[in-house]
Amino acid sequence: MPSLQDQLLKAGLADEKKAKAIRTEKRKKRKAQPKGAVQENEAEIRARKAREEKAERDRELNRQRQQEAEKKAIQAQIRQLVSTNRLDRSRGETSYQFVHDKKIKKIFVDDTMVDQLSRGRLAIVFVNDNYELVAEGVARKIQERDETAVVVLHDRKTDDTGDDDPYAGYEIPDDLMW
Repeated sequence: MPSLQDQLLKAGLADEKKAKAIRTEKRKKRKAQPKGAVQENEAEIRARKAREEKAERDRELNRQRQQEAEKKAIQAQIRQLVSTNRLDRSRGETSYQFVHDKKIKKIFVDDTMVDQLSRGRLAIVFVNDNYELVAEGVARKIQERDETAVVVLHDRKTDDTGDDDPYAGYEIPDDLMW
């Protein structure tokens, strides 16, 4: 099948000089363009830009969802730690007061728990809108996951020997003069 140019030449609508000029012009354009470069129109450029922006938004959404999932997992771990390690306060008769969210709160514990709370052996944690008592080690694990969950945890003193004190049974007389 002859090309359109050949048909126009046969019909006499175009002359050989013009056809040759057009062929050289096309060849020059082809040579001027780098290999592999495809001319993109504006619609393709806008479409590519829109795809890139959508991919960026999707990545950001996925990152936010992942952070939410991590927060939920951490809260679940904290709830599990507290539920398995909480101490029974049902016999508590002595009130222990502490500050949480700029308000004074009160829980009832027994006398040994008050002593252990003040020595830093026990801690108060706030989980599921309840205050619970846990051991110091558990409180440290909870604190690693969420600082705000541990409400009261006093620092232990190095000279505090507590129950392990070999001289705990010996009282110092009041009238002793140094």
